Amino acid sequence: MGSIYKRGGVYWIKYYRRGKPFRESCGKVSTYDDAKRILAQREGDIAKGIPVSSRHNRMKIDELIEDLKNEYVLNRRRSLMALEVSIKHLKHFFGGMKASNVTTSDIRDYSTSRQEEEASNATINRELAHLKRAFSLARQSGKLYHIPFFPMLKESNVRKGFFEKEQLDSLMKHLPDHIRPVIKFAYITGWRTISEVLPLQWRNVDFSADVITLDPGVSKNEQPRVFPMVSELRELLKAQKISTDRLDNICPWVFHNKGKPFKSYRKAWAKACVKAGLPGKIPHDFRRTAVRNLVRAGIPERVAMQMTGHKTRSVFERYNIVSKGDLTDAGRKLEEFSGTITGTIRPFHKGLEV
Repeated sequence: MGSIYKRGGVYWIKYYRRGKPFRESCGKVSTYDDAKRILAQREGDIAKGIPVSSRHNRMKIDELIEDLKNEYVLNRRRSLMALEVSIKHLKHFFGGMKASNVTTSDIRDYSTSRQEEEASNATINRELAHLKRAFSLARQSGKLYHIPFFPMLKESNVRKGFFEKEQLDSLMKHLPDHIRPVIKFAYITGWRTISEVLPLQWRNVDFSADVITLDPGVSKNEQPRVFPMVSELRELLKAQKISTDRLDNICPWVFHNKGKPFKSYRKAWAKACVKAGLPGKIPHDFRRTAVRNLVRAGIPERVAMQMTGHKTRSVFERYNIVSKGDLTDAGRKLEEFSGTITGTIRPFHKGLEV
């Protein structure tokens, strides 16, 4: 049987595991009821065979975060850099705190402090997700018993940007020659330019089967992907192949700058958008555009999701945007349908406001 006692004004509990006594402080602000509850929890865990140690009460947030980072390194997660950014902010606020003392109120205070630093709700939610994952790993390994509730902030994740064909043509005129094929490829496929398009190698291009493949582990969801080589893609890739074969050295990359791979085109993109009169456009708009174009072409959503690499329907739906052109077409069809009912077809006004 365990016992409760006071030492220096602080409640302590004593319990036995395999005949060995364990003593644990309940904290400076604890009450007798708190000590009684903790003792009951420890004795219950012992009865269930769950490892019990006073170490659980001394575990610091810093140690939880380091365990999380090690898990990312061990599994070679591509989002390690994003995690390190989150760690900087999490340690600044929670550093030195005992994990068992972190409450939902502390988590809300963290969100408030980050908002005061002008961090977006989406950024704060990603940081809290990392901290919650750290707590989950600690509980899985038996280092913690309890995970506080993590209140997430409301964020606006509705995507609105996409490219029309004439906008793409205008942009292409102002881009360097070695970047144009990358942009055209992204417009057609919807693949992520930095992580999926630029790393493509010629072994991923099969002209005989007319497909482009993405290796497992390269994409964000780590799933392999196949995209059919439609005529525009075939012409683009054949032109790239010819320019690559003309090089003096052997180049394994599909997209390159005179045989050398490149990892970014941010500055060239920004300049081209300004010259084309398209301020605010981002490369990720091509991903949304491809989803819309695939659905417009009548491709089943399940197949379209596999082609663009969307794992969940909810994310795919956020990208399947209705544009002003879609509404104009819908209005025209409705006007024609109304005309068939009344026996007359009225002209449709193009100035449809969205």
